[in-house]
Amino acid sequence: MARERVVFVHGAGSFGAAAWPRQHGLALDYECLFLRRHGYDAVAEPLPPDLEADIALIREELADGGHLVAHSAGAVPAMLAALRDPARVLSLVLCEPAVFSLTRDLPATTAHRNLLQPLFDDAPLDIVPGVPTLVLTGGWEPLYEEVADFLVSTGAEHRQVGGNHRPQDTDAGRQAIRDFLASVSRIGAS
Repeated sequence: MARERVVFVHGAGSFGAAAWPRQHGLALDYECLFLRRHGYDAVAEPLPPDLEADIALIREELADGGHLVAHSAGAVPAMLAALRDPARVLSLVLCEPAVFSLTRDLPATTAHRNLLQPLFDDAPLDIVPGVPTLVLTGGWEPLYEEVADFLVSTGAEHRQVGGNHRPQDTDAGRQAIRDFLASVSRIGAS
């Protein structure tokens, strides 16, 4: 029996499988691909972000379809890839998603953007209709809770599981990802 693909998209900091230490066990049930986004290298100096290169990589790795699991800034290219090709995205899991263009007019996001605007501009995002979505947050920062609340208003599920900015590394976060993927899996439904 073929296994469904899960594509993991890291945020800042570590990349590839190192960015997802608590999700390696999913490889027993899924075909797991741990991406290295553009500009990340173990030896070379970091390169500037290239959103289009990241989106192309994600879409390529989705192949005929799969689940996307993204952390922080990695949620931006993951959601844009899903917007461009929603038929190939079985589900989205967004861990502390830094998708602040969605909530640009809300108080915590406005304060954050005012503080950091000289450093970055958000990609223009929209919601991804019809794609089952889980948002994990750590419960430590109103900014990410505001994003989660917005996504819930569009139909996403939200679990606050602790772990500060890395909720996927908690036992509850690891289990929430596993349970969500199982609940939306096409293999168990056929």
